[in-house]
Amino acid sequence: MDDDVIIIGGSYAGLSAALQLARARRNVVIIDAGERRNRFTDTSHGLLSRDGHSGAEIAEEGLRQIQAYPTVRCVRASATQAKAAGDKFVVTIDTSERYSAQRLVLATGVTDHLPDIPGLAERWGKSVFHCPYCHGYELDEGHIGVIATSESSMHHGLMVPDWGKVTFFVNEAFDPEPNQLAQLQSRGALVERTPIVSIGGDQADVELSDGRRISLCALFTIPRTRLANAIAEQLGCAIEEGSAGPYIQTGSSKETSVSGVFACGDAARPSGSVALAIGDGALAGVAAHLSLVFE
Repeated sequence: MDDDVIIIGGSYAGLSAALQLARARRNVVIIDAGERRNRFTDTSHGLLSRDGHSGAEIAEEGLRQIQAYPTVRCVRASATQAKAAGDKFVVTIDTSERYSAQRLVLATGVTDHLPDIPGLAERWGKSVFHCPYCHGYELDEGHIGVIATSESSMHHGLMVPDWGKVTFFVNEAFDPEPNQLAQLQSRGALVERTPIVSIGGDQADVELSDGRRISLCALFTIPRTRLANAIAEQLGCAIEEGSAGPYIQTGSSKETSVSGVFACGDAARPSGSVALAIGDGALAGVAAHLSLVFE
């Protein structure tokens, strides 16, 4: 039997989209491999009424609530292929099983690719972060580092001083111009040009190539992101290039360039958070439903 909507990705955005469709009594199947982007961190911040809660608990509670609706099925699998077949979309999972529906919602997320610095990946989500809105307040205005990955890291360098005393590690990522150095200085950020050798310590001790060691309470950096799978490309969805990596192009209703295919969450925004993903998912779910009603 065909479903009304297939949602690929069952984290915050996908579950939020599913909730709107379930409440419209539409038949929905959620295909999810169970790898949330924020699985490396213990707590999530910035989500109203759930500030400081475990990201895993928020997702698990969302799934429990979704599963209470009789028109929703959840499949623990990876989607490997999606294609249009007449007026339907057919999705194949890693067991070769196929599902079909009139609409698709892509909530596939992205993967993070960190700077190649020994000790950095082990601290990702613990004392190394990318979003100060999510993790900055808890640092109690301590000594924070920003590791540049490109010129776009100036954005971090100018933001993060609102959360503590900042050392901006250029780390050979780019050569700041005089006006950029003046901007960082005006925000109270110290600029460190000596390359980083490794990250150690219980929190984030930065070892430099000249032998110096700078102890910090946390580091921020902008990882390169990639779409978590090739489904959007397979379908022919337009892709935009953001400052950190590619994301799926959508309109105000979260519909992609392919009619009947919607996208939400981190895969469909240049940057995101749990709160933004949930809002994105709600938009996509409602738009997918309306497209079925007013086809």
